[in-house]
Amino acid sequence: MGIILLGYKSYNTLYNIIYLMKIKGEYMSFNLPRDLEEFRKVVRAFAEEKVKPIAFHLDQTKEFPAEIVKEMGQMGLMGIPFDEKYGGAGLTNEHYSIAVEELSRVDGGVGVICSAHTSLGTWGINEFGTEEQKEKYLRPLVDGTYIGGFGLTEDNAGSDSAGTETTAVDKGDYYLLNGKKIFITNAPEAQTYLVTAVTEPGKGNHGISMFIVDKDFEGFTFSEPYDKLGIRSSITAELHFTDVKVPKENLLGELNKGFKYAMMILDGGRIGIASQALGIAQGAYESALEYSMNRIQFGKAVGHFQYNSFTLAQMATELKAARLLVYDAAKKKDAHVKGYGKDAAMAKLYASDLAEKLTSKALQLYGGSGFIKGVDVERHYRDAKITQIYEGTNEIMKLVISGYILPKDKTAKKVEKPVAQEAEKKQEIFTGDPKDAAKKLVAALVADGYKLKAEPVDLEGSVEEADRVVAIGMGIGEEGNVEIAKKLANLTGSVLSGSRPIAEVKKYIPLRQYIGLSGRKFKGDLYIGIGISGAMQHLKGVEEAKTVVVINNDESAKFFKHAKYGIVGDFHKVVPALIEEIEKL
Repeated sequence: MGIILLGYKSYNTLYNIIYLMKIKGEYMSFNLPRDLEEFRKVVRAFAEEKVKPIAFHLDQTKEFPAEIVKEMGQMGLMGIPFDEKYGGAGLTNEHYSIAVEELSRVDGGVGVICSAHTSLGTWGINEFGTEEQKEKYLRPLVDGTYIGGFGLTEDNAGSDSAGTETTAVDKGDYYLLNGKKIFITNAPEAQTYLVTAVTEPGKGNHGISMFIVDKDFEGFTFSEPYDKLGIRSSITAELHFTDVKVPKENLLGELNKGFKYAMMILDGGRIGIASQALGIAQGAYESALEYSMNRIQFGKAVGHFQYNSFTLAQMATELKAARLLVYDAAKKKDAHVKGYGKDAAMAKLYASDLAEKLTSKALQLYGGSGFIKGVDVERHYRDAKITQIYEGTNEIMKLVISGYILPKDKTAKKVEKPVAQEAEKKQEIFTGDPKDAAKKLVAALVADGYKLKAEPVDLEGSVEEADRVVAIGMGIGEEGNVEIAKKLANLTGSVLSGSRPIAEVKKYIPLRQYIGLSGRKFKGDLYIGIGISGAMQHLKGVEEAKTVVVINNDESAKFFKHAKYGIVGDFHKVVPALIEEIEKL
C-alpha cells in the first residue's frame, strides 16, 4: 500500500498528494523511514507558518483556533490513522504521533486538540462502532467536519472511574442521560462526545456503558470554559446532562462494556499525550539552544560554558530516549501488539516527566528573560505540567506498568472497602409547586430555630466572618438576575457570595467574595446556594457550614447530596416565593 503525504503549500485542497511511494524494509531504531520524515516536514511547515505566529495571542486570549483546526481538517490531520473508506488519511499511528509532536512543538494546546479528537473522540467509534455509526459520526470526524470529545472524568470519578455517577436509564426507545463530566478537552467546540454512564447500578466498572452523544441533543449543555494554567489555546469545559434522550442506536459497542472501552481508548490516548509532551520539550530545547548561542556573557556564548553545554547535552540525550519510547509505542499499536498499553504508559510517564523537567531547565538557561510573557519557553513551561496529569496521572501510569511487569500477589487478602460514615442528619429536598416548596423550606428552617428576617448587612462583607451567606452560581444566568439574590440576602441579613466562575469569569461579585478551596471558607450558620451545581472546589468552602440550603433546577445536581435542605426548581420562581414567605414572618 502506498503512503500518502498531505500537501501543505496547497493544503486547502483536500488530500492533495505531494509525495507517493512504497516503503520497503524494516523499522529502524534510530532513523525513521523516508515517508515519516517527509510527513514531519509537511506538518512542521504548517506549524511554523500558521500556528507559531499566533501561539502567544492564543495563549493570552484563550481563543480556540477554529480556523487553524479547519485547515488541519483540510490537510487530513484530523483523520490520520483512519481508513480511507471513511474519509481518513489511511496512515499510521506513527504519522499521528509525529503530527501531534510537531504541532505541540510550537503550541501544546493545538497539539492536544488534534490528540484528544483523534485518540479519544474518534478512535472508539472506529474500533467499536457499527457501520451505521461510522457512516453517521466517524466520517465527519475524520474529514474534520466535526471535532470529537471524550467524557469520562467526574468529580468523584477521576483515577477511580468506578465512582462514575452519570446515569443512563433505559426508557425503551432511548436512554435518559443525567449527570456531569468535568475537564473535557475540546468542549464545547466538539460536535460529538463519547460519554460513559452507569447503566446497571451496583456493578461498579461492569455496569458502565459508553454512548455517542451529539452536541445538539436537548438537555445537553456546557459550563463556561476553564481558565487554565497552560494549553490555553485548547478549550476545556464541563458537560452537563439533564434528561438527555440518547437514541438506542447511539449505544457504542455492547451494554456494560463502557469501562473496558474507555481503558482501551486511554491506552492509545497516552501515545498522543506522550507525543504532545515530547513536542513541548523539543520546542523548549530548540529555543534554549538558540538563545544560549546568541546570549553573550564574559566574551562568549553562554551555551559554551561547561555547565550549560552539559545541560544541553543531557536535554538532547533524554529527548532521543523519549522519542524512541513514543515511536515504539505507536508502532506497537499499529502492529496490534498485545499489551502495548504498557509501552504507551511508559512513553507517557517518561515523556511527560521529561517535559516538566526539561522546560524548567530551558527557562533557567534563559534566565530572567524566560520569565517574561511572550517568550516561548515560559509558555512551554506552563504547557508541560498538564501532560503529567491528564489521561491518567503519572502515578497511575506506574500502577499500569507495574500491573504488566509484576505477577499477581497471591498473598493479598481482599479487603472490604469501608463505607463512609456520615454524621446522621435530617435531609429534605422539596419539589413540585415553587410556592409550596418555599413554604415548606421556611417552616423547616423556623423549626430549626432560625429567625430568617434580619437586618441587612454589607453585601460585600467578610464571607469568613459572616453568620449567613447567599451564594450564586453559573445557573443564575444573566447579570440582571443577581438582583433577586441580593434581595434575598438583604432580607435574611446575609453576605452575597458565589462560586469561583461567577467571580472570575462572569465578574458578578468581587474575587475576594467567592467560596471554594482556593477562595473563602464559610463556617457560619446558614448558607443558601442558588444555581450552584456543587463542584468539589466549591464544596470544600462550605463543609463547615451549619446548615446548607440548595436551590437548583437540576434534581441530579451533586450539591443536593451535601445539603440539609433543598428546592428543585427554577430560581426565578423559587426565590421570589421564598422572599414572600419570609416577609410573612
